[in-house]
Amino acid sequence: MMHFIDLKQCWKREVLPGVNITTAWGERVMMSFVDFEPHAIVPEHSHRHEQMGIVLAGSFELTIDGETRTVSSGDAYLVPSGVLHSVRTGETAARALDIFSPPREDYQPGAE
Repeated sequence: MMHFIDLKQCWKREVLPGVNITTAWGERVMMSFVDFEPHAIVPEHSHRHEQMGIVLAGSFELTIDGETRTVSSGDAYLVPSGVLHSVRTGETAARALDIFSPPREDYQPGAE
């Protein structure tokens, strides 16, 4: 088991146009650093994984279960399992850290 993680060595993937992730995971939890380019869109979707996150830089429009807010650096959020949510960035790039439990299989090698 790795106790220390070098993000430069972690798995990276473009999951949508303008949306890139760097992921690290353990047995029951996953971190996903999400880099959004300006005008990126994550369409409305849901998944079985509980998701909690924090905006690390910039801001974006986040809709969770029909409620939309602009979240900025330092703001945290929770997306319960199975709840519809989406993201839209504006004129500037943004970065967030999402935590998933259990780890998302589609955010690991072999899921391309």
